[in-house]
Parts: sequence; structure tokens; C-alpha cells
Amino acid sequence: VAAQNCRKRKLNAILNLEEDVCNLQTQKESLKKEHSQCSRSISQMKQKLNNLYHDIFSRLRDDQGRPVNPCQYIIHCSSDGSVLIIPKHLAKPEQKQDNKKEQKQK
Repeated sequence: VAAQNCRKRKLNAILNLEEDVCNLQTQKESLKKEHSQCSRSISQMKQKLNNLYHDIFSRLRDDQGRPVNPCQYIIHCSSDGSVLIIPKHLAKPEQKQDNKKEQKQK
């Protein structure tokens, strides 16, 4: 009887582990799909941001009416919601890093 109970417990443990493996495989596939969707969404957002960046700079003009060179300026969004165009040489290091990230996304 003891051996029979032991075999039964072992069989139950194996069945539970097989069920856990199946559940984890299902969860893994679900997470892969979610990751793929998130990656696509991020790519689309990067493209939209890049398009917006180019659109903004295509419309900007300096005091003499000449187009503003995007290689010499960066767009800075402050926490209060204001947007500034700052010469790159005056930008803080973290702003330059943000701009480099934008350039890499292009």
C-alpha cells in the first residue's frame, strides 16, 4: 500500500509538472507575441517622432528667413510642456544625448 501511494504521489507530481510546463510554454508564446507587438509599436513611434522632427525643422526659419539647420540645433521639451530650439553648443550634455538617440532612430 505504501509503495502504491508513493507511485501515485510520484505520478501526480509528474502530471503537475507536465501541466506547469504546458502553461509556461503558453505564457512564453503569449509574451513573445506581446514583445513583437511592443517592438512594432516602438518602431512606429520612432518613425512618427522622426517625421515630426523633420517636419518641425522644415518649417523653422531664422531671423533672416533662412531654414534652420537641424545639424546645428536641437529640439528641447521641458517638463512644463514648452518646446525650445537650442543651439547644440549651448545644450546640456543630457540634451545632446537625447538628440543623439533621436539621430540613431533615423
